[in-house]
Amino acid sequence: KLVIDDPADLAGLPPSVTAMSAETAKRSGLEGKWVFTIQVPSMIPFLQFSEKRELREKLHRAYTMKGDNGNANDNKETAKKIIALRQERAKLLGYDTHAHFVLENNMAKNPDTVNAFLAKLWSPTLAKLKAEAAELQAMIDREGGGFKLAHWDWWYYTEKLRQEKYALDDSALRPYFMLDNVRHGIFTLCGKLYGLKFVELKDMPVYHPEVQVFEVREEDGSHVGVLYMDFHPRDSKRGGAWSGGFRRSYYEEGKRVPPIATIVCNFTRPTADAPSLLSADEVSTYFHEFGHALATLFSQSRYRSRTVARDSVELPSQIMEHWVFEPEFLAEYAKHYKTGEVIPAELVDKIEKSSLFNQGFITGEYLAASILDMAWHKLLDTAEVDVNAFEKKVLDGIGLIPEVVSRYRSTYFNHIFSGGYAAGYYAYIWSEVLDSDAYEAFKEKGLFDQATALSFRKNVLEPFGTEDIEVQYRRFRGADPKIEPLLRNRGLEVKN
Repeated sequence: KLVIDDPADLAGLPPSVTAMSAETAKRSGLEGKWVFTIQVPSMIPFLQFSEKRELREKLHRAYTMKGDNGNANDNKETAKKIIALRQERAKLLGYDTHAHFVLENNMAKNPDTVNAFLAKLWSPTLAKLKAEAAELQAMIDREGGGFKLAHWDWWYYTEKLRQEKYALDDSALRPYFMLDNVRHGIFTLCGKLYGLKFVELKDMPVYHPEVQVFEVREEDGSHVGVLYMDFHPRDSKRGGAWSGGFRRSYYEEGKRVPPIATIVCNFTRPTADAPSLLSADEVSTYFHEFGHALATLFSQSRYRSRTVARDSVELPSQIMEHWVFEPEFLAEYAKHYKTGEVIPAELVDKIEKSSLFNQGFITGEYLAASILDMAWHKLLDTAEVDVNAFEKKVLDGIGLIPEVVSRYRSTYFNHIFSGGYAAGYYAYIWSEVLDSDAYEAFKEKGLFDQATALSFRKNVLEPFGTEDIEVQYRRFRGADPKIEPLLRNRGLEVKN
């Protein structure tokens, strides 16, 4: 963590960010100081707004060196052992590599298909990434910075450029995204689409006082399931956001046993002066995880355990993200936490115009991690592998520019080493082909069209994981998904 005791080192930080860091310091027994951690809700605002370049470097280097410090928590040898054991298992089962083993039951079927898909997207993404880096470097030069853009500079100069181009910054949006209002917006959306109702349960057992519990009901009042939500970082909690369940639904003696779903996040905490005000990314994350929870709540699987193709598992979550910044929906929940004023049309217009801003970086850091994942899981032997050298060779091989770090480095790539996404991190953008095409159905019929929503629920969400997703998707859409909506949403031009 970064401990600041000189107020001069807070230069550029909005009051909400300094207040949050003061609260963190107080919880750490450092009252009167300011503490920033390498947890994303704390780190990213610092990288976006801090004028102290040397402190940005210190914090971001600490983040990118997680598990790679030659101490008791170094993960390099652990990563090698995991890869070796996976490869050993794959060979025993008759597969060439672990990637061949896990992809057999996915939509992609084999590593060649995945690698070709990623390569098709990487070329235009890299071009966009280089153009963005050049634009940021030009801003540095214009200001007389006298230094070359580095990875700890990206967020700061991107934020400055966003303000210059669109007069839009994260701190202007946060007051309209109070956590309680965003939750209300999600509940409203689920009501419009699926007729769902949410009733808070105050007397349910919880594992921490901050956890909230809701009963989910159909429009007629019948019980669907229970949803636990846990929003804020704690020292005892791993980073990131995820959805799971204490109990999956299943059938017993002909009757459905309802699910108990969970959503766990690490959103910006409330402070002494303000409630929890979310960033735009955090709002999207909330909608994303709620989509996963809906798949759990709606499931009509006969069995409590089922296998969902990894490269389709993000369809229910990512489709929810499409509604987040729709102008006609923003008015339902994006209201100023002090005045109740609906987000101004001017701000909504700026959000729309900036929708493709920084997409080279967003897509590039993700694709780099996906390519790194596939490279690890096609290795036949790790005995002589140097983890850092291997990682560098892979990323240099695709031409990743030094100003950008892969979204996850090998030593803290939880998704692939402990999170179920081994040879499967590509699944997010593969699923995005599905969700982007699926959302086109709502754009064609109406964003809140209940007939389209019912079809999506009955054909995709309820039977999710009980049959091939290709079959389910065709029943919903009447055709296979097209890649063009994804390319438009990402601002990519792909040559056939």
